[in-house]
Amino acid sequence: MPESFILKPDDPILITGAAGFIGNEVVQSLLKHGLRHLRLFVRPTSKAVKLEALAARQPEGTRIEIIRGNLLSREDCERAVKDVAVVFHLAAGTGEKSFPAAFMDSVVTTRNLLDASVNHTSLRRFVNVSSFTVYTNRNNRKWRVLDESCAVEEHPHHRGDAYCFAKVKQDEIVREYGEKFGLPYVIVRPGSVFGPGKASITGRVGIGTFGVFLHLGGSNRIPLTYVDNCAELIVLAGLKPGVDGEVFNAVDDDLPSSRQFLRLYKRRVKPFRSIYVPHVLSFSLCYLWEKYSSWSQGQLPPAFTRSRWHCEWKKTCYSNAKAKSLLGWVPKTSMEEGLNRYFEGCLERGGRA
Repeated sequence: MPESFILKPDDPILITGAAGFIGNEVVQSLLKHGLRHLRLFVRPTSKAVKLEALAARQPEGTRIEIIRGNLLSREDCERAVKDVAVVFHLAAGTGEKSFPAAFMDSVVTTRNLLDASVNHTSLRRFVNVSSFTVYTNRNNRKWRVLDESCAVEEHPHHRGDAYCFAKVKQDEIVREYGEKFGLPYVIVRPGSVFGPGKASITGRVGIGTFGVFLHLGGSNRIPLTYVDNCAELIVLAGLKPGVDGEVFNAVDDDLPSSRQFLRLYKRRVKPFRSIYVPHVLSFSLCYLWEKYSSWSQGQLPPAFTRSRWHCEWKKTCYSNAKAKSLLGWVPKTSMEEGLNRYFEGCLERGGRA
């Protein structure tokens, strides 16, 4: 374990959402870095078979605690953060369609965890795992670089996406606690995380609807990050000194275009019918959808809006220069190898979800 890290090998570390797609890889990355005391927080209903097997394989001297609880419970949060040096907060509501549910599972839970954290002087860093979805991208011109300096949504409720709304508010409350209580924090915003175990195609490529796949990305680069690479960046953001208050985007090198990705998917996994929708047409459709949704007072859900178009389908470039410079992070799994593993995993799961 490098001496440059902000903690010692036996200092307790809390990982929320440890049983999740990224959380599991964060746990393994921490172990590879020589950390020996991990506290894994999972929901009472989560399947922790992989984590239990991982804990059983560890040598003597490595302590892995699996704690089942609910972050909506202040008592569970107090129990989870007691004496920990670093918190990696990955737990979030990802499947909620309603704004109240998303707010409860991403914002209220984060507030409870922050309240518990400020009561413990042992905490050296709180790592909040956010998302690319918070960026507005509205004022960026076509093909401009989207990086950590870009603006986030000021009115996230207008996008009609509960997850975006919750993630923006989650970032805001983390910053608020940093300013108000001096809580040392770092925010990591992954792009589209992919790898074995996730068979779905990111919405940045297109959307399957009415029995056909609408290809909306075209020549756009997709901000992909392989799950192992993303987990390593998250870990370094929690361990490296001198980065408190920073934001890091997680996006890999050699990003494929939406068109390249879709072509490879059809060839390697499963052919299916798709229709390319040019950008001018997709923007116009989003505009009309948004207007009709407003006119109908929400009877047509605002699933397609101009805000979403700017975020997901506008021609944009992406940068990982900040993570490389300040964290010394490099994507260890190449894009080619990552896509190979992803396509193999998709085949095992039966193709497009």
